[in-house]
Order: sequence, then structure tokens, then C-alpha cells
Amino acid sequence: MLILVIGGSGSGKSAYAEKRTLELAEQQQGEKVLYYLATMQVFGEEEEQKVERHRRMRAEKGFYTIEQQTSVEEGGKKFMAQGTPVVLLECMSNLVANEMFLEGSVQDLDTVVENTLKGIHELEKRCGGLVVVTGNVFEDGIRYDETTMNYGRALARINRSLAEWATEVVEVVVGIPVPLKKGDSR
Repeated sequence: MLILVIGGSGSGKSAYAEKRTLELAEQQQGEKVLYYLATMQVFGEEEEQKVERHRRMRAEKGFYTIEQQTSVEEGGKKFMAQGTPVVLLECMSNLVANEMFLEGSVQDLDTVVENTLKGIHELEKRCGGLVVVTGNVFEDGIRYDETTMNYGRALARINRSLAEWATEVVEVVVGIPVPLKKGDSR
């Protein structure tokens, strides 16, 4: 099962996704194992402190954190063998940026989309449930440089593919979850 949670910056999408992941785990039969697959690249001491604080908060809720900035399918290989994992992947916006601007060079848009979607498919195979957090793109109406526009295009294509594939799609607007899709359409 894939649940896509989308929203703007500061919309409350992360809090909702965490709550939804915990609910999904409660619906599982057998041992529940929660993973938080974190995609943010950390630059500097201040960000490291923030990440460590979030890691502790998630641990209190039962999440194991796996830092995986690229190739999310590799993060799935780090899951413990027992139980069926329920995974919160946060966030697609960071993951796509990391994949596109890999090792100091700009990767091809089509390659980024293809590799990212393949990684998500592989990850989902290892999960009892997968909740993916992503950001809205192109809502600000600003025309950016071509490289940034290609990043937005890649994220938009991935979001559309994930929304089509997902069992549930929820947009969080000012802290209010708005269901856009409910039920298995695959």
C-alpha cells in the first residue's frame, strides 16, 4: 500500500504523514516495525542538531531512522528482518534534488524520474505500507532558471506517477488533510 501526502511548505504534511504511518502500522497484523527513511542532506552543525532532535522524537514514537539521501531502494535493504515494516519516506522533494544534483553535476531529467520511481517501486516491495511525503510544485507562478525548472518538472512527473499508483492521496492545506484519492486503483 502506498499513501502519498502532498502539501506546501509549512502545511502540516509531515505531521499528518507521521500520524497516518502510525495508523497504518496499527492496522498491520503481527509485529509492527516502523521506519523513517530520511532523505535530507545535512549541511552544518545547526542542521545536524535539528536532525538529531527529530531523530529522538521519532524514536520515542517507535521509528527507526535510516538516513538515505539517494537510491531509496538501498535504504529498504537496511530494514530489520523481523516483522513487516511500515515506512515513512520524507521527503520526495529532497530525494529528487539529491538525485538530480548528484556528485556536483546535474543529472538528466528523464534519468532522475526513471531511477527515482524504480527506487520507490523496489522500496514498496519491502514494506507492509509506505507513506511518501512530497511538496507541491509550480504553485508560485515564478519562472526559474532552466536547471531549477527541470528539477520542478522531474518532481511533478514523479508526483503524478505516485498519485496514479497510490492507494490514497491526501493534500494537507493549512494543517487540514484533504483526501484526493481513496481506494486501490491498481
